[in-house]
Amino acid sequence: MANVLEARKRVERHHSTSRQLRRKGYIPGVVYGYQTENTPIYVSGAEFEKLLREEGRNAVFSLDVEGMQRNVMLHEVQTDHLKNKVIHVDFLAVNMSQDVDAEVRVVLSEECAGVKDGGVLQQALHELSITAKPNEIPDAITVDVSNLQVGENISVGDIRGQYGFTINHDDTETICSVLPPRQEEEISTGEQQESGTPKNLEGRETNEAADPS
Repeated sequence: MANVLEARKRVERHHSTSRQLRRKGYIPGVVYGYQTENTPIYVSGAEFEKLLREEGRNAVFSLDVEGMQRNVMLHEVQTDHLKNKVIHVDFLAVNMSQDVDAEVRVVLSEECAGVKDGGVLQQALHELSITAKPNEIPDAITVDVSNLQVGENISVGDIRGQYGFTINHDDTETICSVLPPRQEEEISTGEQQESGTPKNLEGRETNEAADPS
């Protein structure tokens, strides 16, 4: 773990103090967990975003709080979506020999046989909850869909044996599937016909108010 993120303790925990820190380019946060008291801190926004960009969401790194270093992971990251900025970070101190829970994003491989045949690839699970040693948690879980045909799906049970960590989902949960090419069009067409003008057997519109003579 070559990456070290410098942090300073926060003496005051008022909202006004946090706003002042953000204006100066810092991110307020807190560190807690293994052999660590709940400690309010703040870190450089630029250095934090650089580490997140280079190492990923589930990386283990060293947090240096005024000379005291500990191994940490990101536990929660709060973001202002309007400004697209991180506004608060929770760091979890970890024991490298003990399992921890983490949410890992699911990435589907680009090529899919069913899509080449006109099917629609649908992803049901975008994250998987796993349990593993801190340094064994991947940044992403890639699911191979290259042989997935139209009408088929990949469930958690299909990939469970491929990894050394525990996946905290039922085997029956669907990760992704390939829908038939016309399924979405047929559903849309059916809804339009139900809500549209009544038609006769030849498909022409009828006029119930017309004079039968």
